Amino acid sequence: MSDTITPELVSLDAPLGTDKQDVIRALAGLVAAQGRATDADALAADAIAREDKDETGLPGGIAIPHAKSAAVTQASLAFARLQPGVDFGAPDGPADLVFLIAAPAHASEEHLAVLSRLARSLMQDTFTADLRAAADADGVVRVVRTAIGEGEAVSDAAPASAASTPPASASAPASATAADLQIDGRPARIVAVTSCATGIAHTFMAADALTAAGKDAGIDLVVEPQGSSGYQALPASVIDDADAVIFATDVDVREISRFAGKPVIRSGVKRGIEQPAQMIREAVAAASDPNAARVSGTAGASSGETSTQNLSWGARIQRILLTGVSYMIPFVAGGGLLIALGFALGGYEVTANASKVIIDNALWNLPTTDITSPFGPLGQYLGSVAFMIGSTSMGFLVAALAGYIAYAIADRPGIAPGFVAGAIAVTMSAGFIGGIVGGFLAGFVAWWLGRLPAPRWLRGLMPVVIIPLLGSIVASGLMILFLGRPIAALMALLTDGLTSLTESGAGLIVVGVILGLMMCFDLGGPINKVAYVFATTGLAAASTENTAPYLIMAAVMTAGMVPPLALALASTVLARPLFTPVERENGKAAWLLGAAFISEGAIPFAAADPLRVIPASMVGGAITGALSMVFTVQSYAPHGGIFVLFAINPVWGFVVALLAGTVVSALLLVVLKKYVRKSSTAPAPAEATATV
Repeated sequence: MSDTITPELVSLDAPLGTDKQDVIRALAGLVAAQGRATDADALAADAIAREDKDETGLPGGIAIPHAKSAAVTQASLAFARLQPGVDFGAPDGPADLVFLIAAPAHASEEHLAVLSRLARSLMQDTFTADLRAAADADGVVRVVRTAIGEGEAVSDAAPASAASTPPASASAPASATAADLQIDGRPARIVAVTSCATGIAHTFMAADALTAAGKDAGIDLVVEPQGSSGYQALPASVIDDADAVIFATDVDVREISRFAGKPVIRSGVKRGIEQPAQMIREAVAAASDPNAARVSGTAGASSGETSTQNLSWGARIQRILLTGVSYMIPFVAGGGLLIALGFALGGYEVTANASKVIIDNALWNLPTTDITSPFGPLGQYLGSVAFMIGSTSMGFLVAALAGYIAYAIADRPGIAPGFVAGAIAVTMSAGFIGGIVGGFLAGFVAWWLGRLPAPRWLRGLMPVVIIPLLGSIVASGLMILFLGRPIAALMALLTDGLTSLTESGAGLIVVGVILGLMMCFDLGGPINKVAYVFATTGLAAASTENTAPYLIMAAVMTAGMVPPLALALASTVLARPLFTPVERENGKAAWLLGAAFISEGAIPFAAADPLRVIPASMVGGAITGALSMVFTVQSYAPHGGIFVLFAINPVWGFVVALLAGTVVSALLLVVLKKYVRKSSTAPAPAEATATV
């Protein structure tokens, strides 16, 4: 490990393009030309995808585009000194010093440590000055190798606290005196965690900036950088003694429960680099504020909160919805498969007499009349049991959705008001839309109540008594008095509109197209749920004379399988270089999720690239929905995908319709990825969950 950077990986004062994408591609080309990457385009695509998530420009004319890529065979640094500079999103203007940090997808700890030393060195003014003054590529290599500890110059890199000259942004302002940063007559004690998406550069730069700013401010500040190569957890005694916590993170904090109860200041990792002194002042102020935000005792909730603090309101709402529906997935997956099992064991008329069979019979007293099961009395009884458990599980969907939406907003105090509001939505026939509205109402009411100043003697009762009581009254009261009926009317209008189209053969094909579009538009969101509820509620009226509900159910399930399967096909088979390593890994999982009729497998792709993924998915879904109707495919099960083929007829029609939509959608997505440029400001779709 003595050649992370070589003169051939350095470009000095040469024009590499007019924008950051051009610069990244040029540097990726240098890496590939030296045999350090198998595919320059793939490396560039991975680095640009990382850049799209969070720009890598830093104050002082620096940019550090970086990526962990399967195309990289040897950890490398490529460097460009640009004249003129190029905008990488830094607040103070273009960057003239650009490092491309290229790490293998499974880089060793030694590689990652070297790359992390570079990030720390960038916090030193002497390092950047030497780079600007270097006469040739050899001079740049000597400066960089000295900084990262390669070659003969330096044997060990300096620790995070050794950044000798912090940038201007890291210095405590003159107005912040030592007295301002004291608690009970002593210097404040602060602990901090830094982490970024790749855990290579920003993680350690933020750690150094906070450490240097803490030293300048005269306080006791200890940082835990959580990088790709792992992290060394702070001692429990240090955390216990801390007055407050700083989370400068772009990803969830690992083992966040260690910090439970501490006053906390949260931001993205770049603020830790650019405004460390201000974050320290805010942390000291929070330590003295009894109403300051604190790290929750529930690790899962806290980590979710941490990751949303620096997001726009639209992105936060998206994350809240995703939380709600992700907790709903087990009810859907388990309930749907149990219902399908009930049909298989008890016959398709099990819906009519399951309750009576269970109440009147037992394993030692099997039913003797009305046997509709192909497996006889035992199959009739076991099928009824499976169907009843599955139906009960599916009955929790709206309440669970609302409850965990509220949980994502207000943590544990929001769960009870959210569940109650969701149950009220079901009672009012407001369906999934009512559940979403009720969940948001309950969550925001509980959140507001939790931030009201309360006497010390009442604080212990707030999360377990006061907030659930008042939150349930307000949120559910609003649903009953004002919102439930209009939402129920909207649901009825949508359902009636679809029903009217099923009165003719041509109408059924139109319904198939509409349902396919709806299932793929928001991937488990409200529009998708309207289509699914329309299909499942219709099954109750289905019979041998009225087969339209079975046709609709098949079209809905088949079309809902298209997005994850198409994305899996595109990202793992047809066009791997067009997708990031993370997306390719998600694509592998999407095969199984799509096969099981769980559209959640498409959400990571759609959230990152909605303007190309969603249209391609909708085209494929519409084709599948139409073909399912043309082939008169019937599904007697409401969920399960290929795992309930025994409940689908004809199977060949189901397979042909699914394959046609999947292939068309995947090919269209590849074309869009190649020839339609991604918008950097495109909003992500409303997150949801598995298509159900």
